[in-house]
Amino acid sequence: MRQYAKYVKPYIWCFILGPIFMIVEVLGEVVLPKLMSVIINYGVGQQIGVEPKGTGFILMIGGVMILTALLMMLGGVLGAYFAVKASVNFAADLRRDVFRKVQKFSFANIEKFSTGSLVTRLTNDITNMQNVIAMALRMMLRAPGMMIGGLIMAFVMNPRLALVLCVVIPLLVVALVLVMRTAFPRFDTMQNRIDALNSRIQENITNQRVVKSFVRDDFEKETFDTANLDLKDKTLRAMKVVILTMPIMTLTMNITVMAVVWFGGQQILVGDMPVGDLTAFTTYVTQILMSLMMMSMIMIQGSRALASSHRILEVLNTKIDLNDNEAKEKERLVTQGKIEFRNVGFRYYKKHKHNVLQNINFTANPGEIIGIIGSTGSGKSSLVQLIPRLYDCTEGEVLVDGVNVKDYSLNNLRNGVAMVLQKNTLFSGSIMDNLRWGDENATDEEVYEAAREAQADLFVRDFSEGYDMELGQGGVNVSGGQKQRLCIARALLKKPKILILDDSTSAVDTATEAKIRQSFSTSLRDTTKLIIAQRISSVEGADRILVMDEGQIVGQGTHEELLESCETYQEIYYSQKDREEVAG
Repeated sequence: MRQYAKYVKPYIWCFILGPIFMIVEVLGEVVLPKLMSVIINYGVGQQIGVEPKGTGFILMIGGVMILTALLMMLGGVLGAYFAVKASVNFAADLRRDVFRKVQKFSFANIEKFSTGSLVTRLTNDITNMQNVIAMALRMMLRAPGMMIGGLIMAFVMNPRLALVLCVVIPLLVVALVLVMRTAFPRFDTMQNRIDALNSRIQENITNQRVVKSFVRDDFEKETFDTANLDLKDKTLRAMKVVILTMPIMTLTMNITVMAVVWFGGQQILVGDMPVGDLTAFTTYVTQILMSLMMMSMIMIQGSRALASSHRILEVLNTKIDLNDNEAKEKERLVTQGKIEFRNVGFRYYKKHKHNVLQNINFTANPGEIIGIIGSTGSGKSSLVQLIPRLYDCTEGEVLVDGVNVKDYSLNNLRNGVAMVLQKNTLFSGSIMDNLRWGDENATDEEVYEAAREAQADLFVRDFSEGYDMELGQGGVNVSGGQKQRLCIARALLKKPKILILDDSTSAVDTATEAKIRQSFSTSLRDTTKLIIAQRISSVEGADRILVMDEGQIVGQGTHEELLESCETYQEIYYSQKDREEVAG
């Protein structure tokens, strides 16, 4: 719980005032039954040997009761207000920190949690904690206060009759403990099933085009139904605890009240107890048992919140395996763009026996264009992801401007590198907003220039709203080639020292691709450019081409040199040439 202290401290006055105002309501609930018994015993004259004090006395005590009720209302309203304010602020700050922690995650950290699970933890789990805090602040003093106040008044009024409670309360406490032990693992399982359902929904909606193109609607419906039914079953199993608890508590309360009325009625008949005292005593018994019901609800909901808290702390306590805490040159910027790989080896998981990359050695000088080509799975994308430290190499060193990338701050290193990934991602918002991801302070003219260089300006201006056109989630309302060009424009606007294009012109025709490459030699003359491509035509004009096969560089040189010396490159070149001739 110490980890949550910092979310309580800024709003400590709300956490204190909420329960204090609820105490005002509790005091009223303890006082009102006694005042009612005074009216019955003395105002009406139901106590043996007491003359009725008349209407004036009744009105006076009634006035006190009205004033008490108004104070109770004020206390209840203010108590609820501060409880809600405390819980909402607590949840907002916690959600902010969990989101910021997720933003710091490396790819390996993110892979530990599914996307749906992280969404559930940021929303559903934190909301569970918020609701329980609000409930607890309203009831944590009210419920015990009602029980303690009721017990004191019950024993003061009739100690013998109060012994009934000494039998009932221990039984209910044992029942609550059993409920807690049963509820926690069930709610934990239920939250995991919510994760699975959220992941299923997100995957399906994000990939609707694939689902429809493969006519897999029925399969997806069946998969969703399975996950949904599983969640339903686990939810019902967890809620059975709640469903059974309330009737049992209510039955116990009614039986207790019946016992009190039975034994109290006998005392009234023999003159040992006034009628008004039995009325008040019955109210106190009801309050005591109601307070136990409140505590049972707090404990049940608390067990669910405890499961949610465990899941939230899993995220907050996750050790980020890629950071710059030990960086030796945090203030250094990428100024030239020289890249050097020295005996680099890499694997995605330590438990894997074999490296994805092994013995990688090459140097890219500032301003050079380096082409990277190879078969699918040869390690091209893995190689370039080591430069901005999306992953860390397992062996060897990756250097930028002669400095190990691990010695840069992540912010400074990545500010010097722009990547256009295989999966082109755009965000909800206007085209202008998306392009300004490259430079949020760029002028409109700078945005237009970057779009022109990426061959995107013409088609953007064809839209009726131009650069103000709203893009759907993921850029679903533009074509694949248009999306690629917008992503390239976004990267160019960053004016990086190193530009990485990971097969990012595959959906663009060769003429447009040639124009994009031409812009690299002008506006990005001093930028080091690494171009991963499937087509040799995309890299044959590069200063140097790296040929990769099974995680190794099997050839380096110009297009002409590799045609003479590298068998793998020859195979790729002639196979593509044959396909072009057949297509022609």
